[in-house]
Order: sequence, then C-alpha cells, then structure tokens
Amino acid sequence: MKKLYLPIILFLLFFSGSLLAQEKTVLEQLEEIAIVDQKVMMPMRDGIRLATDIYRPKTDQPVPIIFSRTPYNFNSYRDGELVTRTLQSALEAVKRGYAYVVQNERGRFFSEGEWDILGVPLTDGYDAFEWMSNQSWSNGKIGTIGCSSTAEWQMAVASLNHPAHTALVPQGFGAGVGRIGNYYEQGNWYRGGAGQMLFTAWLYGTQHDPLAPKLPVGIEQNDLLRLQRFYDMAPRYPRVDWSEGLAHLPVQEILRNANGPMGIYEEMITRKPNDPKWFEGGLFHDDMDFEKPAFWFVSWYDVASSPNLAMYNHIIANAKEQKTKDNQFLIIGPTLHCAFLRATENTIVGERSVGDARLPDTEVTYKWFDYWLKGQDNGILETMPKVQYFTMGINKWQSADTWPPKEARMETFFLDSKGNANSRLGDGVLSKKRPGRDNPDSFKYDPLDPVNSYGGNVCCTGNAVQGGSFDQQEMELREDILVYTSEPLAEGIEVSGFIESRLYLSSDVKDTDITIKIIDVYPDGRAYNLDETIQRVRYREGYEKEVFMEKGKVYEVNMTPMSTSNYFEKGHRIRIEVSSSNFPRFDRNMNTGGNNYDETEGVVATNVIHHSSRYPSSISLPIVRK
Repeated sequence: MKKLYLPIILFLLFFSGSLLAQEKTVLEQLEEIAIVDQKVMMPMRDGIRLATDIYRPKTDQPVPIIFSRTPYNFNSYRDGELVTRTLQSALEAVKRGYAYVVQNERGRFFSEGEWDILGVPLTDGYDAFEWMSNQSWSNGKIGTIGCSSTAEWQMAVASLNHPAHTALVPQGFGAGVGRIGNYYEQGNWYRGGAGQMLFTAWLYGTQHDPLAPKLPVGIEQNDLLRLQRFYDMAPRYPRVDWSEGLAHLPVQEILRNANGPMGIYEEMITRKPNDPKWFEGGLFHDDMDFEKPAFWFVSWYDVASSPNLAMYNHIIANAKEQKTKDNQFLIIGPTLHCAFLRATENTIVGERSVGDARLPDTEVTYKWFDYWLKGQDNGILETMPKVQYFTMGINKWQSADTWPPKEARMETFFLDSKGNANSRLGDGVLSKKRPGRDNPDSFKYDPLDPVNSYGGNVCCTGNAVQGGSFDQQEMELREDILVYTSEPLAEGIEVSGFIESRLYLSSDVKDTDITIKIIDVYPDGRAYNLDETIQRVRYREGYEKEVFMEKGKVYEVNMTPMSTSNYFEKGHRIRIEVSSSNFPRFDRNMNTGGNNYDETEGVVATNVIHHSSRYPSSISLPIVRK
C-alpha cells in the first residue's frame, strides 16, 4: 500500500506546481525570463523625454528589437489593477528572443512635451532608433509594428532611412497616409475633400486638454515606477451619444458642445486639404523616399483601404532600389479596422457572413521579423505570395503577384434611366450599353436631413456608425438616393481591384457633395455594401484650389477610387447608389460654398446626375476572368 503513495505525492506536486504556474501574473512570468525596465525616459534631440517600457531577454548576447510607438496608454496599471495586453505582447516577443520596446509619443501620458496628432516630429522616431541601436543589449536591428495610430508614424519615419530601422509591419495604417497621388487623405482627415468625422469622436476620448494637470518635467524613473501603480495619467471622459453628438452645428464646436477636452481639434478642423501644416509633421507624402522592406496589412471594411493600397503600389513603383520593390508584401482581409486576428471560422462583418476569414498564417509576422532581424533563412520571401487577398462572395483567400491581380481588366458600366432613378423602386439601370439621349435624374439634398451612414468602411465613430456590410434595402427607399442596378448576371464574376467612377453633375448651388456606394444584390433582394466614397465638388479640379459651380452647368466629377474583392455570383446583380450625403461617416456639405465647419444653416440643393452619349456617367470595375 505504501508504494501507492509515491505516485500520488508526485501527481499532487506536479498538479500544485501547475496551479502555481497558472496563478502567476503575466508580469511575473516576464520577470522570470526578461529584464523588465519600465518608464525609461528616452531623450530626444531637443531635450524632451519619452516614456518607454523595455522588456528584453536575460542573455549576454545582443538581441533584435521589436518597437511599437503609440499615442495610446500602455501603462501596466489602471485603477490599481494590472493590465496585461502590452505585457502579453512583450512576453511573446521575449520568448522568441526579441527585446520588446513600447513608447508613448511626445505629450502622451508619461511622455514629456506637447502632442500634435499627425504632427509629432519625425525626428522623434529617428532619435529613438539611434538610442536603441546604441544600447549594449541591441544587435542594431529594429523592426516596427502596430495598427492604426500605432502604425501611422512608421511610413514617414522610414523615409529618414535610419540604418537600424530594418523592417516594418504597418497594419490599418491609413492615419499615416498624407498625399498619395490623387488621394489627399491627410491622415484620414479627408476623403475627396470632404471631412471624415471619425477624428471628431476619436479626439474626444484621446486628446489631452492643455489645462489638464501634468507631471513635472525631469521626474526620475523611480518616482514614475511608483506613480504608475496608482496614477496612469489617463482621463476618464463621460460617454457621449455620438449618433446625436456628431449632428451638432457648427462642426468646429462639436467637442465643446459635448463638454469634451480642448486641444488640437479646433485648429485642425479649419485646415483645407492642401494646408501646409499637413506637410510639417508625421504623415507620409508621395514626395518622400521609402527604402525599407515592409509587410502591409489592409482590411476591406477599414476607413482607408483604397489609400492604403495606393500606398503599397506607390512604394513598388517609386522606390529607388530594386531590393525595396521586391520586398513589399501585402495581406488584405475582409474585417473591420485592426480586426485581422479576430476573424473566426464564420466571420460576420456587419450582417454579412464571409466564412472562414482567419489569416492564412497567424505566425507570419514573426517569420518576417525572424528573417530580417535575426537573419534566419526561413524561406519566407520565396514561399509567401506578394499579395494575399480575401475574396468575399466565394469567401476564400487568394494570391497574386500584384495589386490588382494582373488578370484584372477594367470593364465599364453606364448609368441610365428614364429620369426616375430615385430609390430602388425607380427605373435606374447599370448597363454595358452606352446611353443615348439624356434623361437626367434629380434629387433634393437637404443638409439638415442627410442620408444616414448605414454600415460601411469606417472606424472610430463610437455608436454613430457601425462598420461592415449591411442590407441596404430599407435605406434605398429614400428619394434622395439614386439607385442603378444591373440585370441578373448570367455568370459569376470576380471584381478585385480599384473601382473608378465618373459622374456628370449639375446643380443650383455653388458647391455640394457627390457620394457613391457599390452593392452586391442577392436574388432575394438583400443588398450588401462593399465600398463607398465621396467627392466635394469644389475640389473636382484638384485640392490646390476651390472652383465653385455655376447654376445649371454640367460638370464632370471623377470620384476617388473605391476598392474591393468580391465575387458576384450568377443571378446576383451589381448596384450603385448615388447621393450627396453619407452622414456621419462624412461631414455634411452645407451647399453654401462657405467653410462648412463654422456654419449652422445650409441650403437645400437640387442635384442632377446626367447620363447620355455626351455625359456618360459610369463606373469601371476591375473584373478578373481566370
């Protein structure tokens, strides 16, 4: 009988040891394998110090660095409780032999200085690379990673070409794209010259009021370590119902009306798309150099999929070194903003199921870093396709050597009607046949009764807009939405690439907006939105000048391109919607020719879309026939 005790005792010891291991906090697990050095105040060239947490393996050998710089709060404690998200990322990196370094932008939380969204000095990134690469524990190779505002700074700082900045993984990086070709995004602030309202809601919960209390400059690390346990510098803003809050006029007083923090918003809202201040800070513009290998992540229902894809193509077309051109890789998923890793076996984006949208390889970013930062010959450059993209409709991952796929050919569909394309009950058609005589469609656009955003390619608007694909049938009953629908398709077609559209407009006001959506219509009538765009008509000739309309004169308006990869099955129909508002995704044009941001009263516009041999309003789709 005594012999039976030994196995039991061993089992209990093993089991209790496992429980103890499970009870260890992430920080304790990190401290077992890593040197944890939090609240290091890294100096910049102007004397400002940026709060930095460093987690590095316990080894005498120099290691590569994965670096994440962010405006968001990564403090290890909130309300006295340990927060594990950043620590989990650090633990994963350290286990793989990397130092993980996370830093707040200047003016954010424990970092010194003044914060300017989209305007943080590029030199901060360069100085951080310089400091890290000169540490005794660094092997001199730094990879940058992050999504959204944690990605936005990577492209512009790469243009400075610091030798230690070895590779990038920008994800959902539209907020870092300034001007790329015809896209004057200015960090997602604009689309087609119309303001995107995401920053209004986002800045309410992000910008620090200049009158808020701050820690004294020059505070020592040991004091910061003590303070961080009970004082994380993060304001707690009351919740705002942005479905109502964003409707306040004038736009420049929305945050003030919500009793929100004052800050950079009030100045930024007055800038025009080509304001010199957009070119002073941390945005990437197409006159900058870029000579770094990069692994880009884009998603179809993000706020900036088209500009992001244009950025990818710009680097390949304009890099000086062939090595740079050859080492740009791209993944395009069907998810919302920064939701790449939240895809499941049955991913629902809005209301539409896109099936199993999980990434083809969840380990791929570490394989990328292993190659570039450690020099591991793991074959990733030879085995990974240049472009991996998810096609909705057939719900599968595909690969290509370029974006769009080289098989894509533009095919043009023309708008036509008998003059009554108002709503889906009207007579608007989308046809390969060029229309003859002009039977224009007109609608009233009232800025105080705009078309509401319903789903879409959005981010960061709180409860005002839910992103993704939703059945648009109910929305399409509005008389101020023109609806043009193809006949049921005789065969399925894949549309993958940039979608171009050209509309001919006349109006009785000086300025207005034109919006467009592309829709996949199912045989049972369900109408799922794929992408959308807008053009403020005063900028139809470019963003360096404003050209207002003359009453009744017809103008050609080329819309900023949309993007998707969608398979329209046999029996489905292709539809586009045309209107003059998509609110609050985009701000409302008050139709006066004024500033919009300081106006409280608008003018009702009668807008007319023309379609004829003289005015061939059309949409061109990149159709892949394999």
